[in-house]
Amino acid sequence: MKIWVDADACPKIIKDMLFRVAERTRISIVFVANQYLQLPRSDFISLIQVEQGPDIADDEIADNCKAGDLFITADIPLAARAVEKGAQALDPRGTVYDENNIGQVLSMRDFMDSLRGSGVETGGPKNFSARDGTKFANELDKFIARGRRP
Repeated sequence: MKIWVDADACPKIIKDMLFRVAERTRISIVFVANQYLQLPRSDFISLIQVEQGPDIADDEIADNCKAGDLFITADIPLAARAVEKGAQALDPRGTVYDENNIGQVLSMRDFMDSLRGSGVETGGPKNFSARDGTKFANELDKFIARGRRP
């Protein structure tokens, strides 16, 4: 089991939480970004820095993940690619994407994108809240507990 992080847009509070999780659980966490990130020294935390460009970080993650891994991403198409490979995805706000819901979530994302493309103002996401962080932590703990069962 490995945790992959789409790190360019990941909130700092989530990154900090993942740093602590890596040390506590000894699970490998790979941050993928197109810019350098200051990460703590750890045998369980690594960075893959990719070139600038659309979807380069996404491709790196999707190409290297395996069934049973977890993706941390707010990018729904990337989450769909993860689920297709047998992985799970977790949004920084605590929403789990898996084979049971990714089709519906992806359809809704595409619908909203088409509305925005036709000029409809759909508004943006809410500000990240402490409640979002708590929900993320709870879902992350559940994933880790499931992955450690014999």
